[in-house]
Amino acid sequence: MNSESPIDRLAKGLNRLPGVGPKSARRIALDMLTWDTEEVRRLADLMVDVKTNVKSCTVCGNLGLTDPCSICDDSRRDRTLLMVVDTVANLLAVERTAHFRGVYHVLGGRLSPLEGVSPEDLNLASLPDRIAGGEVQEVILANEPTVEGDATAQYLSQLLAGAPVEVTQIARGLPVGSDLALADQVTLSRALEGRRQL
Repeated sequence: MNSESPIDRLAKGLNRLPGVGPKSARRIALDMLTWDTEEVRRLADLMVDVKTNVKSCTVCGNLGLTDPCSICDDSRRDRTLLMVVDTVANLLAVERTAHFRGVYHVLGGRLSPLEGVSPEDLNLASLPDRIAGGEVQEVILANEPTVEGDATAQYLSQLLAGAPVEVTQIARGLPVGSDLALADQVTLSRALEGRRQL
């Protein structure tokens, strides 16, 4: 028989969310007790709705209510530009800038031999086919600036070697408003490598 209280069970469930530690999970669980029952029910219904109705786009790997997703289905997008991102969260971050008007390819992760993530575990099989269609002129690699992200970008550049497209990588460097003296060596080195003429 389970001796855990309902609050402990809820906190344990909330603790599964990314970025929510045990203390935060307990605080959220206790705070939810102050909500009215209808608010809790709306949140629960929303979570079930998202889980049952959101699907993966068979073209790019994005998440949405339709397949293909709203980005792939948008005729105003520039299909000559294809940005490869690690996750849907990265796609959403780029979309928030309202600067990129091309299309995407979501890998669903990064290569990480230590964690057992190999090329077969990523959404890579359809990428060469998308490029072979002839519409794509530039593939922009926008992988995370980590060891795994760099390994993934390196793998992609080898995979696309010989393809009739230009392969570029987003610039990396110093964030706006940062202090140059506090930058780490890798970030500062990448900022220098990614410099451009004014």
